[in-house]
Formats: sequence, C-alpha cells, structure tokens
Amino acid sequence: MPALSFLPAISLLTLASNLPAALPLRTLFRTAEYKLRPPRPLRFQPQVSAAQDRVLGQGIAGPHQRADIAWEERKGSVPTIVVGGFVPDATEAVYLMRGYLLRQGSLFYFNYPRHGFSAELIFAQLDDLVEELTGTYGQPPVILSVSFGSGVVLEWLKRRSHKGRSPELAGLMMVSPVLCVEDLLTPGEPKPTTLLGRAVKPYLDAKGAVSSAIVEKSRTIFAKMFEAGAQNKDALRLIMTRGELSRLKDAVISTINGIDATGATERVQALSDFSPLSSEHGVLCDAPTLIMFAEKEGAVITEGSPSMATLQSSPRTYFPQAHCKVVSNSQGSPVQHASLIFHCFNFLIPIAGFYRNVKIQRARRAA
Repeated sequence: MPALSFLPAISLLTLASNLPAALPLRTLFRTAEYKLRPPRPLRFQPQVSAAQDRVLGQGIAGPHQRADIAWEERKGSVPTIVVGGFVPDATEAVYLMRGYLLRQGSLFYFNYPRHGFSAELIFAQLDDLVEELTGTYGQPPVILSVSFGSGVVLEWLKRRSHKGRSPELAGLMMVSPVLCVEDLLTPGEPKPTTLLGRAVKPYLDAKGAVSSAIVEKSRTIFAKMFEAGAQNKDALRLIMTRGELSRLKDAVISTINGIDATGATERVQALSDFSPLSSEHGVLCDAPTLIMFAEKEGAVITEGSPSMATLQSSPRTYFPQAHCKVVSNSQGSPVQHASLIFHCFNFLIPIAGFYRNVKIQRARRAA
C-alpha cells in the first residue's frame, strides 16, 4: 500500500469533521486531501505540436478527432500519462488513485473526443507530449494505459519501432490490455461471449453507418458494466463517499451518452485495425513494464485472447523488463476487468512497487 500523505492535524480534523465516522483511515485521508486540493485538471496547452500539425496538415485527420489532454501539475520527477479505455474518460478511471499518482509527478489525462476518433492523430499527440516532457523538462514519463487504451499505446509503440524510433519512457503500465478485436471476439463464433464483444460486433457488421439502435445498445452495455461494479454498496463505502460516487456516476454516464455514432464507430474501427502481437514486432519498450490482468476478465476478454496468452507467457519478448501480474481481491468481490475505480487499492499495491522500481533505476542511472 502506498505511503499516506499526512496533512496538518488541525486541517485534517476540520476537513474530516463532516465525513462518516465509519470511513477507513486511508479513505478519510484521501477525502480530506481532495477537499484541500480538489481534482481540477486544466486543459494542457502543448509547446511541442510538430507531429500532430503534420497529421492535420496532410488531411489524415481533423481537429475534431484530437484528444483533449488535461493535466494537473506537480513537482515530482516522474510524470504519468493516463490513456483510458473506451469509457470512462481517463480523468474518471484513475480518480481514486489520483493522489498517489500526483505524488510521483504531474498527471496527464488523454480523453478521447466524443464526435470522432483518429488513431493517427492520437499517436501524433503521444509523440509530441512524450517529446515535450523528455526534451523540455528532462522528465521521461510513465504511461498508464487501460483496456482499449493499451491497444492504442501498443500500436503507437509498434509504429515507432518499425521506424526505428523507440520513445524515451520511464516506464509502461498496462491494465487489462485489449490490443486487438480478437481479444473481444473469438473468430467464427456465432454470438459474442463477452459483454464488450456484444457492444462492438454490431459496429463491425455494419461496415459503414450504424443505426441509432446500435449506438443505444452499446451505451446500455457500457452503462451496465459500470453499474455492475457499483452494486456492492458495502464495499463502495470503504473507498468513497456517497457524494463522490454520485459525481463519478454522473461523469461516467455523461461520457457514455455523449459519444455519438461517428465517435463510437471510429473507436471500434481503430481497434479492428490493430494487429495482434507477433514475434515480428520485436522489442517495443525496454523501460520497466508492468502488465496487470484482473482475476475475472471473462466479461470482457475472451478465453482465447491472443494478447492475454502472449503477455502472460512471454512478455519479455516485447518488453525486456516486463512483469505480468494477476490482480485479485482475497477479502471481497473479485477484481473485474480494468476495475481501477472499484478495486483501486488492489491495483495500487503492484503500481506502488512499480514506481519504486522506476525511481531506483533512475537513481542508478544518475549515479
């Protein structure tokens, strides 16, 4: 468990006076800290934009397909870039571990556009942001990717590797990685066996414009996936207040309902264009790498997922410093796919160890 950031006693008692007495100590401290410094991500204004300017200038993508990058600035030496899944947005995905991540350094949230999606433009934005952090500030970032976001990051790494341009990263973390459409849909199966497979298959079958019924069905599935995690009220009271859960739910549902047919279709199309990992890709990132699967991935990732099989059996083929872990919960509900909200502290244990390793390696290089 990460070290607690202790606040001045008087401030803590004042801020905590309205909190339920039954809250665990770690949740009480986090809630009090969030009251002192509430999450207020600001829109990031990049100083380096050559790669995305080139993509836009060539007409490969339009400005409406640009990700909205938000950030919170801190003085730590290891900034983190969060690349989220289909939903929720990155800002909501790491809400409960925000305080820990900010103690490592500045935090950048890649939030996908609602009305379109261009993998090429996202890759260019990653190029520019990593170059800016590494070159301008001398702080190579850690990338934390979630579900579909891991597919985005891995495809970005593949393309850079193909061009002989390995990015300078302090580390890479992947949570429940979905790297290709075969991770959600078993080829040849008559009906999808996973919830997310049921959401994306109609978009693939449509081969063009999708109906409003398809969009609404996928929204319902994503909302149900979120609601399923929010069902255990007793467990939720241990990690967040009722007000926090209400605000978080409103934000997630707003994101789900705000993605239009074009945005949804282009996200699914990008995933279908991503290729499974194979030996021809070689080493993609030589920085410390942590791969985390949940103990219960079955609602989202198929049993025959090529990515899960490869990353669990031979991760060091692609990431020489990789460690692959299964995150479980021995004292409550099983950990579900990418459950960074409802199983925050289960994921924080390996994540805290990962950052310690990153800092140790950095100190050795500087010595």
